[in-house]
Amino acid sequence: MKPTIAGLYAITPDLADTRELLRCARAALEGGAQVLQYRNKAADTTLRREQARTLQALCAATGVPLIINDHLDIALDCGAAGLHLGGKDGDIAAARARLGPGRLLGASCYDRIELAEAAIAAGADHVAFGSFFPSTIKPGAVRPQPELIFRARERLRVPIVAIGGITLQNAPQLLNAGADALAVISALFDAADIAAAARNFQILFENRHEKKPETL
Repeated sequence: MKPTIAGLYAITPDLADTRELLRCARAALEGGAQVLQYRNKAADTTLRREQARTLQALCAATGVPLIINDHLDIALDCGAAGLHLGGKDGDIAAARARLGPGRLLGASCYDRIELAEAAIAAGADHVAFGSFFPSTIKPGAVRPQPELIFRARERLRVPIVAIGGITLQNAPQLLNAGADALAVISALFDAADIAAAARNFQILFENRHEKKPETL
């Protein structure tokens, strides 16, 4: 059975030091992160493979799914739980064929519900929207309103991940709109205490109201 995408979805920062990357990832998982995505836009293939294998060993030991950003071959090589593809990072149907039915496959859908519907039809089992707030990682990204999640929730039957500039202060807007998971980089890994930051994000999910999301 495939893991469920829900809760704090931690995305790794670009770190060349594998030991430091492992320390940061371990702290996030200790704090309660439910999913870990390995993303390193600055690394070469050799370093990506090394870091992916290291993180997969950590995730296997803790029972948290590891998702690899963009690189299908690396996801297969390290035995990751799944893959995430951006809009220009590969064909979703082809990736699903190579991953098989047992691995996770996510797709970035930015501000377009119809793109999410196409991704799901091609084999994606969860989708991501954003950037909902200003982000230093992708400063030029499209900026949908949180209400997009409410509309997507009505049309889609897969987990919805919100991403982009998410902090403890603005996260409730996305949870109230119906997001299943919050993908976080800076507010988590730039924190002085990564484990504590992860715990605080998870508390938001634990305290989530047991009611149908409302329009914002």
